[in-house]
Amino acid sequence: MSDIFSQTKRADIMSKISSKDTKPEILVRKFLFSKGFRYRINVKTLPGKPDIVLPKYKTIIFVNGCFWHGHDCKKGKLPSSNIDFWKNKILKNKLRDNENQAQLALLSWKVIVIWQCEISKIDKKIETFNKLLENIRH
Repeated sequence: MSDIFSQTKRADIMSKISSKDTKPEILVRKFLFSKGFRYRINVKTLPGKPDIVLPKYKTIIFVNGCFWHGHDCKKGKLPSSNIDFWKNKILKNKLRDNENQAQLALLSWKVIVIWQCEISKIDKKIETFNKLLENIRH
């Protein structure tokens, strides 16, 4: 099945997808701030440019989009067209994520990953945020 958009239109659409300051990231940041946590965002000197860095707790939080990072959930499903491209793209993203997390662990950082699907519904969001607080403080 071919794309319904031209190659230039598709490139324009894809260029507008943000890699930082996404809605899930902002949601997590607002929650942390409301609980009194102070943090830095997108620190370029750390592997993977983490979304949220809590220096006081030596903790890093990645807020991952399910599709882009290959989560095993409904939102992480691959498209039915151009399958080889997307499999390769998502695999590379997962390998890069694992490598960045390993490097951060070697630097003695605690790494927490929050998935987009974990904070999309109110009941799951409350549970996820409670776990997040627990993980940060321990």
